[in-house]
Amino acid sequence: MNVVDSSGWIEFFLASPNGPKFKTVIEQRDKLLVPVIALYEVHKVLSRKVPPEAVAQCLDVMRLGRVLELTDRRAIAAANVALRHRLAMADAMMYSLALELGAILWTQDVDYQALPGVQWFAKA
Repeated sequence: MNVVDSSGWIEFFLASPNGPKFKTVIEQRDKLLVPVIALYEVHKVLSRKVPPEAVAQCLDVMRLGRVLELTDRRAIAAANVALRHRLAMADAMMYSLALELGAILWTQDVDYQALPGVQWFAKA
């Protein structure tokens, strides 16, 4: 199973230099887990860069994976992950969900670089 961090989705959708590194993982829909917080972050960033219709299409692509809702249990688990690894809220939520489901977290966010279960790429 795979979780793509918001940074990876944004690279993919904007055809940025690291986009191809995330493409293969994103295309494995049957193994793709999508935290709702990723939908929020991607929408927020893309809304500043592309037309609303393009944003909607990108979010529809994300929804082809299994969307993971935030529950009270998951919120507490993410808070514990945030404390343990000194992560911001959204980062902790994504990493916590990856841990919960035994998934690999794919990212270029340096905050995850040394954490187990993370496939990290340096920003191009």
